[in-house]
This record gives sequence, C-alpha cells and structure tokens, in this order.
Amino acid sequence: MSTLVAPPSRSLLPTGLPGRPSWRVLIGLTLVVALVHLLVLGVAPMAVGPEPSPLANKFITRTIVIAPPAADKPAAPAAAAAPVEAKPPPPAKPRRPRAPTPPKPQPKPFPEPDASTQPTPETPDLTTQAATDSGATSPESPASAPAAPEPAPTAAAGTGSGTAAAGSEASGTIAGTQALRIPGSVTLDFEATGQTGASPQRGVFGELVWLQDGSRYDGRLTLKAVFFTLLNWHSTGKIGPSGLEPERYSESRKAEVASHFVRDQGRIIFSNNAPPVPLQPGAQDRMSVMMQLGGLLAASPERYPAGTRISVQTVGVRDGDVWVFVVGDEEKLQLPAGEYTARKLTRTPRKEFDRKLELWLAPRYGYLPVRIKQTEASGDFADAQLRKPLPEAPAN
Repeated sequence: MSTLVAPPSRSLLPTGLPGRPSWRVLIGLTLVVALVHLLVLGVAPMAVGPEPSPLANKFITRTIVIAPPAADKPAAPAAAAAPVEAKPPPPAKPRRPRAPTPPKPQPKPFPEPDASTQPTPETPDLTTQAATDSGATSPESPASAPAAPEPAPTAAAGTGSGTAAAGSEASGTIAGTQALRIPGSVTLDFEATGQTGASPQRGVFGELVWLQDGSRYDGRLTLKAVFFTLLNWHSTGKIGPSGLEPERYSESRKAEVASHFVRDQGRIIFSNNAPPVPLQPGAQDRMSVMMQLGGLLAASPERYPAGTRISVQTVGVRDGDVWVFVVGDEEKLQLPAGEYTARKLTRTPRKEFDRKLELWLAPRYGYLPVRIKQTEASGDFADAQLRKPLPEAPAN
C-alpha cells in the first residue's frame, strides 16, 4: 500500500506572520532610511552643488567705520557753528618792469688765418705722458698735459727667444694706445737671493715661463727654496689692441688667492672678498706688467729716454693701484748667466706698505727681464737674476 506525501503548503507557516518581502521592497526601504539620515545630519546640502571655495573655511574679522550721512549729523553748538572768517588773499606783488633788451650786434666775420702766422706746436714732454704710454691715467700727471704723438706701428717681427719653447713667429707689433711688440714664448731660469725676517735665503731658484700664440698668453713667475715658495705669480688673458689684457691673476703659497678682470662690468673682483675696484684701460697685473713694459720699450725704445714715467694700473690680489715706473739709464750687469746690458725701470713706493719693484730689461734680447728685485715695506726682498744664457733675439 503506497503512502502519498502531500507537498508542503504555505498554510503551514504560523498564522499571524507576514510573508517574506520582495527584494524591491527591501531596496526601497534602504534608500528611504539613507535619505532620512542624510536629511537629519545635514549632509545633503554639502553633497549637492559646486565645490566650496577654500576661502569659505577662513574666518576673518574686519572693522569698517562708516561715516553717517551729512544730513544726520547733530547740530553743532552755536559757538562752533559760527563760520570762520576767510582771510583775504595777500596782495599780489607788483612786477618789476624789465629794461628793454638791446638788439644783439651781428657777429663780424672772422678773417681767414694766415698759415705763416700759425704757432708751431710745442714738442710734448715725454716725462709727463705716462698715461698715453700705458693706457692708464696717472694721478700724478696734470690733466691738461698734451698727448704725445703715437709712433707708426712697425712691421710684425719676432723678438722673444729662449729655450726650445721659443715661438718668435707668434710675436709682433700691436697698435693700441701705443705700439707694442709682445715677446714670443720663452722660458727664463733664475737664481735668487732673498731675506724673510732676520733669515737670509740662499739656494733659491726660479723660472719665468711665458707662453703666447698671438691671441692668448699664459705667464708664470715662480721662486722656490728647498722647503717653501717665496713667490708664485700666475697671469692668463688675451692679446688685444692695447697689448696684454689679463683675465685672471693669482698668487699662491699655502693657498691660492686670485683677482678676476670682469671687463663687461668694468671692475676687478677679488677672491678674498676684498672690495671690488674699477678696471682702468690698459690695466695689468704684477706678472703681466713686466712683459707689457718690455713690449712698449721693444716697439719704440727712442720714445722712452731716461726719466720717462710710465703709469699703469697694476692689480694684486686685494688692490688695483696705479704704479708709476721711472725709466732709467742702461746698466752693465754681471749675472750668473754672464754680462748683460739692461734698461732699469723702478717702481718706487708712494705710500705706507707699498712694495718696491725693480726691473732690468735687456734690449739685445727683446727687452726680456734678466733681473727682477722686489722689496717689501718690512725689508724682506727677493732678487732673481738670470742664470742661464739666452740666444740673441732675431733682427727686426
């Protein structure tokens, strides 16, 4: 006998319980509850509309005083309301009558000058023409001194020669404020004596290395003892219309200090934070000035008789004073390299702590320096003398 099982009927649910709500009803209720919460919490206004400005969160107070309108002002007291009596303007000053301007006489024509009565120009004194020689203005020369006539530039020719590095083909005459003949590349060997404090210095040797290619130059003068450096000057720059145009100059012993020629700004800047100084035309440094002076004398030796003063701004590592060199007579020198005839140029100190510089330039060797002596204000000195012979300069 088979037993039949009836399918479950909805009527088996407990009476009084509602049926399961549909998913649409649940979603609708959820949305309604969320909307009610948004309305209650005040989030709905923030979620609708454009993004608030950043300035909306800043709270700024500002007091502005607004003046009441004129009609609302209370009536002033009678004493204060009385109008102020206006002061009468000062009487106008009578103008002084001007005297009638007499008519200007017609200028008389100047007579034509007679060539026979023209005064002959005086021959300028070369001893006062230092500024035109070097391109720098000498403070000692009078401002009204006549300018010396410039000699005609001579043909380019090599004058510097030395060891195997001789480059006479690169030297030549440069016409600027004055004709110059820059020496070619050369190396000069020196033997020096000196004194530092109370200790005399012996066994000091040095060299002057001069390199140039016609457009740029590099010069270095070094004096060294066994354990220390007495002097180290280094100059680099261009060769231009006025001769040597330094760009950088340095001195070094334990540390290097340098001077920079900033020509586009017209000043000299020092690496040791010394105040900048104006850059004058024809300025040199302590190394290049020796070669520049030699170039002047090599181009026109007759222009510089004994007593001639040559002024040139000479830059160190903290100053840029004008140095005045006085040309002396020729002297016979007995040097370690042999006997030489040289013209002496002396820079004499003009104020306290100035150094004295003496140069002996040999005409037979293109006015290269064969002896250099520097004396400090304290009495310390270094005297470098040529110790290796040089071949003679080629004929011009």
